[in-house]
Amino acid sequence: MVTLPALWLPILLSTIAVFAASSVIHMFLGYHANDYGRLPDEDRVGDALRPISIPPGDYVIPHSGSMEEMNSPEYVAKIERGPVIFMTVLPNGTIGMGKMLGIWFVYCLVVVTFAAYVAGRALAPGAEYLDVFRFAGTVAFAGFALALWQDSIWYFRQWSTTLKNTFDGLIYALITAGIFGWLWPG
Repeated sequence: MVTLPALWLPILLSTIAVFAASSVIHMFLGYHANDYGRLPDEDRVGDALRPISIPPGDYVIPHSGSMEEMNSPEYVAKIERGPVIFMTVLPNGTIGMGKMLGIWFVYCLVVVTFAAYVAGRALAPGAEYLDVFRFAGTVAFAGFALALWQDSIWYFRQWSTTLKNTFDGLIYALITAGIFGWLWPG
């Protein structure tokens, strides 16, 4: 068994490397550019919604408060009439990337720390590179990618977006696995 304090260097380097890789993916590679589409007549939709002053949050239209209501003729009629929408409303104004990047860094640290914990519990000091790679990489992949599929299953996010994010998660997992294999205590 290898303790988390003994893995501080691969945890820190993996977190930094994943953070850097995600920056390259999103700033330079551009394959996420079409993850969101433009609404037809976007200005008119914005003008219609603006007076309502929707607070930031997650919403569904139409909304049902219970299974009974979901089966009511009125609700079914709203579903049939449309539109059916899942939406997230952000606060007005410029989006502060600093806070989001900070939270993303902490998230990367958490995922990598879980990978370290599982690999450290399963493997001894001096374990083979490929064994470390497999354990750390599998847990990192689960943390960075698998939960994203729920958004396509339950909230109808485009599968193409989910698969691109899963590919990103694979890259992050491979980076994590490689660094842990390289720096595993002997």
